[in-house]
Order: sequence, then C-alpha cells, then structure tokens
Amino acid sequence: MFECRKGCGACCIAPSITTPLPGMPHGKPAGVRCVHLTNNNLCELFGTSLRPVFCSTLQPNPEMCGTTTEEAMDFLYRLEILTQP
Repeated sequence: MFECRKGCGACCIAPSITTPLPGMPHGKPAGVRCVHLTNNNLCELFGTSLRPVFCSTLQPNPEMCGTTTEEAMDFLYRLEILTQP
C-alpha cells in the first residue's frame, strides 16, 4: 500500500469537499485549506469518525501524490477541474 508523504497536505487543500464537515458546515471549496489541517500539514480528524467520507475514501497513490507537494497539488487541481459537474 502506498503511504502518504507526511507534511504534504495537498489532499486537504486542493480538492473541494461538497459535504459538511466539522467547522466547515458548507463543505470546503477547492484550493481552500481545511480547518482541520494542522500547521505541520497533518489531519486532526484522521482516524476518527468525524473524518468526511470523501477524505476516508481518497487513497494515496504514486500518480496522485507525485514526488513533491507541488506535484500533488497540480494533479489534484487538474482532477478537480476534470470532475466538476
């Protein structure tokens, strides 16, 4: 299984989340930092039942994560554009 790059945080910034989550009752717009992303880019909700389904089902992989945070952000921004309704 592919592991997240600690301190990356791209998946908590780039994609939109269209369902409510604690502290963000209207979801999270693309490009906006999640309120649960710590200063060192770790998720405060990871492993809890409060974590949104979107986040729990997003699985890291080499293509999505790239080798840097910038590569991950670019990939996720492109994915966001391609999957807009």
